Amino acid sequence: MKSFIQGDHRGQSALLPESLDDYVSDTNPVRVVDVFVDELDLVNLGFDSAIPADTGRPGYHPAILLKIYIYGYLNRIQSSRRLEREAQRNVELIWMTGRLMPDLKIIANFRKDNSKAIRCICRQFAMLCQQLGLFGENLVAIDGSKFKALNNRDRNFTSTKLKRRMEEIESSINRYLTALDETDRQEPSVLSPRLLVCKRKSTSSKLR
Repeated sequence: MKSFIQGDHRGQSALLPESLDDYVSDTNPVRVVDVFVDELDLVNLGFDSAIPADTGRPGYHPAILLKIYIYGYLNRIQSSRRLEREAQRNVELIWMTGRLMPDLKIIANFRKDNSKAIRCICRQFAMLCQQLGLFGENLVAIDGSKFKALNNRDRNFTSTKLKRRMEEIESSINRYLTALDETDRQEPSVLSPRLLVCKRKSTSSKLR
């Protein structure tokens, strides 16, 4: 094995603590997501949870959950369970959330409670990426839909082109949120307590 590049031994202690920021390069697109969400006025956008309650257990700030959803939107992660898993192991999400790891129920309920606002924010982010060419010559691929990051000869939008582009973005967002809803409905652990009670009653009646 000496002729190969060697990794660090798992039990080896570091002389200095490593910074989480070192794992995400300055050009990583997640930094754009992070700044974009941090600049939003979440209260005016309709997120009631942006104002913490005076009593009760502290909850997750909506900005943290929004970053998870936008990341999932860009990377075609179409279930709350997968978003939960990525938040636990994906270094980019760990960097964005500051090592916070909300479970799938919190992620799913946040979407159900703020679906309209999430749709609006995803639309704004997609348009920002296109207008500023944040992804260089690459394509922003969302749910199979591809949008040019640099418009080239289409730099000057006509009202018809702009309307068509907005419709494409709106369609991709709707497909993303619909896919999340459909996948979550198939996950037993994401079901609401009411549905679970009904399911148990139905099972008990059959056993009788």
